[in-house]
Amino acid sequence: MRAFIFGSKGQLGKAFARRFEKEGWEYLGADSDELDVTNPVQVTEALSIYRPGLIINCSAYNQVDLAESNQKLAMDVNGYALRSIGMEAKKFETTLVHFGTDYVFDGSKKAPYTEQDSPNPLNAYGKSKLLGEKYALEPMGASVFRLSWVYGEGKQNFIYKVRQWAEKEGPLKIADDEISVPTYTEDVVDAVMAAMQRGLSGLWHLPGSGVCSRYEWAKEIIRLAGIDKEILPAKMADFPAAAKRPGYSAMDNSALCRELGIKIPHWKESLAKFMLGKN
Repeated sequence: MRAFIFGSKGQLGKAFARRFEKEGWEYLGADSDELDVTNPVQVTEALSIYRPGLIINCSAYNQVDLAESNQKLAMDVNGYALRSIGMEAKKFETTLVHFGTDYVFDGSKKAPYTEQDSPNPLNAYGKSKLLGEKYALEPMGASVFRLSWVYGEGKQNFIYKVRQWAEKEGPLKIADDEISVPTYTEDVVDAVMAAMQRGLSGLWHLPGSGVCSRYEWAKEIIRLAGIDKEILPAKMADFPAAAKRPGYSAMDNSALCRELGIKIPHWKESLAKFMLGKN
């Protein structure tokens, strides 16, 4: 199988690249400094030359607060770019895999969201990602996997931020009313590879298993890191932000697990694997 990875330098793109290398796949990756996904000409040229059998789109404008003041850019990268990528996937009969977000929900359900729940994004980022889902699902055989609180190798994740914050004096305050599910990049790759082997398509929820608050996640990060730091529960309202976020956006991965006959690890298990190198 020949694959093309958009957003290859991000933490999820790197995880797919490592897996492809390990399994001997032929692949080509491009990131924003090499290819502008908002430019249809560049997208067409890249895919028409390489002619992959699989497209993995990990590219995203994921700066949630900045998206409020850069709505056009967020919509172009997260939304309209998928129209171009999707058209090329359809033209070359290439399988397209794209990633969505839990931020398409407004949090009013107060229980894990399923694929049947109606989206209602509260911010520009969520709206742009919802548009991307629409375009990504248009080619026959395409898949969209919604993720939440993604982490892996790199600095663009909550784990890195918590460890940085912990170096400052005084107790660390983390919101206990923001609830979702941490999701490890390697778990995402495992599930997507299994889905591709089965020829699975459509919209699926792919978070880690279990549910937690930011506060609970931060406490576990500090514990595993062996850092002596007091962590105090706070509220989302204590940290004013440009973008409104859902208080509860946890998603249910049971439909995907049943379909593939797999079990996605509990978020604590995957966190320990990531931070302690456990196999």
